[in-house]
Amino acid sequence: MVPFKSGFISILGRPNVGKSTLLNRVLGEKIAIVTEKPQTTRNKILGIKNVEGGQFIFIDTPGFHKGRTELNKRMVRTAITSGRDADLLLFLVEASSPLVEEDREMIKSLKGSKGVPFWVINKIDLIKKENLLPIMDHYQRLHPFQKIIPISAANGEGVDILLDEIMKSLPESPPYYPEDMITDQTERFLASEIIREKVIHQSYQEIPYSTAVTIEEFKEHPEKNLVIINATVYVERDSQKKILIGKGGQRLKGIGEMARKELEAFLRRRVFLELWVKVEKNWTRDSHALNRLGYT
Repeated sequence: MVPFKSGFISILGRPNVGKSTLLNRVLGEKIAIVTEKPQTTRNKILGIKNVEGGQFIFIDTPGFHKGRTELNKRMVRTAITSGRDADLLLFLVEASSPLVEEDREMIKSLKGSKGVPFWVINKIDLIKKENLLPIMDHYQRLHPFQKIIPISAANGEGVDILLDEIMKSLPESPPYYPEDMITDQTERFLASEIIREKVIHQSYQEIPYSTAVTIEEFKEHPEKNLVIINATVYVERDSQKKILIGKGGQRLKGIGEMARKELEAFLRRRVFLELWVKVEKNWTRDSHALNRLGYT
């Protein structure tokens, strides 16, 4: 009998290298929000892929960066902690903009991890193929990686090869989660992330980094095929609140409409969504506020 394999795979990298895009591609479903803004992912997000003879448990992590706020520090700490206990480490870099010094610091921060290290070069669709080999050779000299695998998480190129190699390196183990489970995150959390994604898409400058979303009410009415969601969008300053609401409330209305449509597709039910904007001064620097908003 072929032994069953199961294990935890931590997806690590600098902001905006495509970690969440890779997770969504592998799962075939969107459970991690994706935007063009760096530092979008703030929490550890777990995604489960079941295959014949194995279970992959992917951990999407915040990007490694040198932030000055308490929120930034907690995000990096979350990434490091997630990597230390994983069975495999997928270090993602962008083919189009490798930053060797920052990548070296990231590797150093996970020195001593028991995880098998893979170097995954993402966004190969954005470079000429002849430029790929020198990049692979350079990173091979940087650290003794088990594998160096080029992929495009956006179009799926190389992702099947990556999954095959992960399967070979996973330890023999029974599954950790039920076969029908795709994530450990609650619908409430995923709803808050969908709303935050729409806020990021519809705002600019410092607002995406100063925004947090909490779900105040998540009430299901099965007999009406309806979910009522009340959510609060937190910002740090009064001026940000005015920008986010917009003239006559139009920007906030647009954010709510976009979020409602995606929530209905995700929950497969009708959604009544109500959004409020509140000011929590300097919450990204306040430990107590961070704890209350779910960034532990």
